[in-house]
Amino acid sequence: MAPPKKKGLPKPLPEGFIMSDTEKKRWKLGKIIGQGGFGLIYLASQDVDRPVPEDTDFVIKVEYLENGPLFSELKFYQRAAKPEMQQWKRSRGLDFLGIPAYWGTGLAEYNNLSYRFMAMDRLGSDLQKICEHNGGRMKRGTVLQLGQGLLDTLEYIHENEYVHADIKAANLMLGYRDPEKVYLADYGLSYRYCPTRNHKEYKENPKKGHNGTMEYTSLDAHKGVSPSRRGDLQILGFCLLHWLCGSLPWDSVLRNPAQVQEAKARLMNHLPDSVQQLSASGASTDEVAQFLFYVQTLGYQDKPNYQHLKAVLASSVTGSLDFSVAREPAGESNSKALQTSGRGKVRTRHRLRTVEKHKRRNLFSFIVHSAGNLHHSNT
Repeated sequence: MAPPKKKGLPKPLPEGFIMSDTEKKRWKLGKIIGQGGFGLIYLASQDVDRPVPEDTDFVIKVEYLENGPLFSELKFYQRAAKPEMQQWKRSRGLDFLGIPAYWGTGLAEYNNLSYRFMAMDRLGSDLQKICEHNGGRMKRGTVLQLGQGLLDTLEYIHENEYVHADIKAANLMLGYRDPEKVYLADYGLSYRYCPTRNHKEYKENPKKGHNGTMEYTSLDAHKGVSPSRRGDLQILGFCLLHWLCGSLPWDSVLRNPAQVQEAKARLMNHLPDSVQQLSASGASTDEVAQFLFYVQTLGYQDKPNYQHLKAVLASSVTGSLDFSVAREPAGESNSKALQTSGRGKVRTRHRLRTVEKHKRRNLFSFIVHSAGNLHHSNT
């Protein structure tokens, strides 16, 4: 069944409006606290006899019935956000999985207009605001921790035949009650890549090219190929790179999708050096280089080795996520060494270039060895 066509933002419903979901649970709307491209987000409560409190734990997304994004998101939650999710977490020894809780859905009528709504757990601030506050970057340990958590989330989504297709900081939300938890939200572009247990075929379609968020969308998406697991991982890799460095090599050409595609292809075709060279603008990018190199070895229909990728992103940093400003330069030891002057400064730079060259060679050899037994396809 194809999703409905998209329409503009809905006319707001009045505060205090009461609606019933498909399971007859009643919900009361509070004030609007946000909006997306086609929907509004309201505070909500199941206590319909009192005003919705400012600290409520629920929100309701509302769109016109004819809209597509909420329809797609709803289908994802109905198929994937199941009781089995708790069993899946236990089987992998996970205390947390970053998928927001879904509480119900239904239809509503107001002033001769038809609406679709979905009740969810309330979430806190998004990671984009944190990045902007920190000058566009995050600490290396924090980036690696985020990557590991998102791999768990993506593995569960992929196991349930879906891909997210729009991973980015604006879609990563901190918990409302517990800001240490990070949720992957907004499944409006989610795609069922493996319906009836058969993976979609690789097929390029220029008419559908460049879908998604331009900074991060996968090379497959640039070619109009349907989203896949490897596409999700490539998008995640580009996000990790951006969070580490504060920018991406194609930032200056974002208005030209073809040039963005070319720049991404150059980066992927010259790994690991193409990524490691970006360390000049932030912390070490070795782990992201290895991550993206692994993604480059995947075929379109391949199942990724998520545990291997979590090991790639392993960090000595543990415990709480640290969202404070990333101040470390491109390798503190390098910066201190370069404080020398004269011929000593030149010799130090030469030694650093030699060390970095050997590091790249050793990393590349390790990557090739790790990925050597992977299935490789031409697509």
